[in-house]
Amino acid sequence: MPQDVRFDLPFDTPVSPHLEYARERHLRWVWEMGLVRSQAGFEEYQSWDLAQAAARTYPCASAEDLVMLMNWFSLAFLFDDQFDTGRPDRADRVAEVARELIVTPLRPAGSRPRVVCPITVAWAQVWEQLSDGMSLTWQSRFAASWGRFLVAHCEEVDLAAQGRAGTLGLPAYAGFRRRTVGIHHSIDAGERSRRFEVPPQVMAHPLMERMRDLAADTIGFMNDIHSFERERRRGDGHNLIAVLHRERGCSWETAAAEAYRLTSECLAEYLELEARVPRMCDELGLDTEERARVRMGVEAVQHWINGNYEWALTTGRYAAAKEGPVATAELAGRGSVDDLLTV
Repeated sequence: MPQDVRFDLPFDTPVSPHLEYARERHLRWVWEMGLVRSQAGFEEYQSWDLAQAAARTYPCASAEDLVMLMNWFSLAFLFDDQFDTGRPDRADRVAEVARELIVTPLRPAGSRPRVVCPITVAWAQVWEQLSDGMSLTWQSRFAASWGRFLVAHCEEVDLAAQGRAGTLGLPAYAGFRRRTVGIHHSIDAGERSRRFEVPPQVMAHPLMERMRDLAADTIGFMNDIHSFERERRRGDGHNLIAVLHRERGCSWETAAAEAYRLTSECLAEYLELEARVPRMCDELGLDTEERARVRMGVEAVQHWINGNYEWALTTGRYAAAKEGPVATAELAGRGSVDDLLTV
């Protein structure tokens, strides 16, 4: 399954005009915070071009806020790669660091982490900036989504450590992937990027809840398709194509085609529900200002669906072939060249 698989998306994603400014400052920050510890790790990280991902998913952020969002991306992606299948005992350290990342938003902003490593120190700094100016309601919503994502990540690591990666059936995997993809809190950050908040009654409405879930499903499945070669190289069975291949006993080509069909179905249902948003606003009796915030909330979802898609087509993170220390690490079951869980 080639990385450049295309989907027909009916909306475009603007790219932030601050991309180059923010990228330069972000890469310097990654070095200074110790989120890369080797030249090979830094070169691999640069190839991912997470700066482009942030510039597409948060195109309306100010220059300084875009730097902060890029910084957040780096620690989240790098933490996701810290498990080593050759060292199943490392799952305990992953869980310890994850707990620290979960509780950070529940402490007063600026608090020092109790579990210290480059990722927890970086997150404490980023959260202080990310939460600035946002209501307690928004902070609590973000913290809950962030926590569910990190707990799911630990569950994924535990399954791999027990040699049970890829054992979930399709329905269980679909629900699991919705949590591991981490889209709910990423969409929440879209509000912070433009300094607004979706009205609480809209966030609680079944239509918006379902739209956010479908956005997570669509992005998660697209990600599985685009990252398939990397994950197969690492022996990672937590991938929609791998699940279909195993469960249905079909060829890789048939599994990939079915994964594409399921992804397209999720996208089609999302678009159908998005068209009902004006009716929801009427139902809730929203005024002009509230409707404007709902519109921006929907745009935040669109930016994530299309922005992540455009980035995934070209990022070096999902390249079909790797060389040198990166290839050695991936073939050994590691996602990262550098160990970021120790001081």
